[in-house]
Amino acid sequence: MSQLPTLEEIRRAPKVLLHDHLDGGLRPETIIELAAESGYDRLPTTDTDGLRTWFQEASDSGSLERYLETFDHTVGVMQTRESLVRVAAECAEDLAADGVVYAEVRYAPEQHTSAGLSLEEVIEAVQEGFRAGSEGRGIRVGTLLTAMRHQARSREIAELAVRYRDVGVAGFDIAGAEAGYPPTRHLDAFEYLQRENAHFTIHAGEAFGLPSIWQAIQWCGADRLGHGVRIIDDITVSGEGEAKLGRLAAYVRDKRIPLEMCPTSNLQTGAATSIAEHPIGLLRRLNFRVTVNTDNRLMSATSVSEEFAKLSEAFGYGWDDMQWFTINAMKSAFLPFDERLALINGVIKPGFARLKWQS
Repeated sequence: MSQLPTLEEIRRAPKVLLHDHLDGGLRPETIIELAAESGYDRLPTTDTDGLRTWFQEASDSGSLERYLETFDHTVGVMQTRESLVRVAAECAEDLAADGVVYAEVRYAPEQHTSAGLSLEEVIEAVQEGFRAGSEGRGIRVGTLLTAMRHQARSREIAELAVRYRDVGVAGFDIAGAEAGYPPTRHLDAFEYLQRENAHFTIHAGEAFGLPSIWQAIQWCGADRLGHGVRIIDDITVSGEGEAKLGRLAAYVRDKRIPLEMCPTSNLQTGAATSIAEHPIGLLRRLNFRVTVNTDNRLMSATSVSEEFAKLSEAFGYGWDDMQWFTINAMKSAFLPFDERLALINGVIKPGFARLKWQS
């Protein structure tokens, strides 16, 4: 068996990221500087290393609700046009440095208006930051506008996603605690998006089970599933390792509905117990449309390359597996077909071919 790719080698591979939260990927030093500029005084520490550690430990509690609390601090320092431009630009720079060639980064505009910005000003600032941070770095970034599932602004955010779709907004998403807030509460927004031929993904099957996934697909018409890890509940594996798919799991696989999987994040929120036991291994074996993502790079102290390195170690994945995951993600991106194909054939396949020859 050939040697598994190292983390440094994986960093050189052209990667695609579909599930990454802007407010979950800030640099700790940026948080400290923005807090000082804006007068935000609730940080647990103003020491860079200490803050990085605090975020990781607070995120390792095993509770989705506790995990979501860490965002009070990142969102708290992202309330001005300048801070949003800076955070978005640094996000693009950090992803490009990790070898990401295409990313869809999501955020909730409604969470960045407490200092007086309008939703439109928030969106335009983020787009400006991504344009600046992407320039000359070999990365393309689209944004996903997220509505919070416990609020009632999803139709408004959906309309903005359509309004800005020709200037960098790739699609729409809903996020937040799943239990008690089913996606069907936002049916108006999803039906509007479908009428407008717009793309959307739904956080489903992370902290809540199969009903959440079923509603997201069959009631709301989701193009992709954010996480979708609980689809494993509809698959039974015999003692001999033979898998039997239930009707929902079979539908998700047969329709090639993309699963935006975030392994490290799932361990932190208790959706999986270890990387080696993460459902991604079985779902890969069964040829679901699985993609590999970061969710929140700061909270999970991770990058796409590190996620791949952990999966490689746990499941013995080599370059062919990583290329398979990457092409899955590119096929599933909210981009026109010809542009997806150009990235697959012009960037991703040649990039992996070079790495295979070198190793």
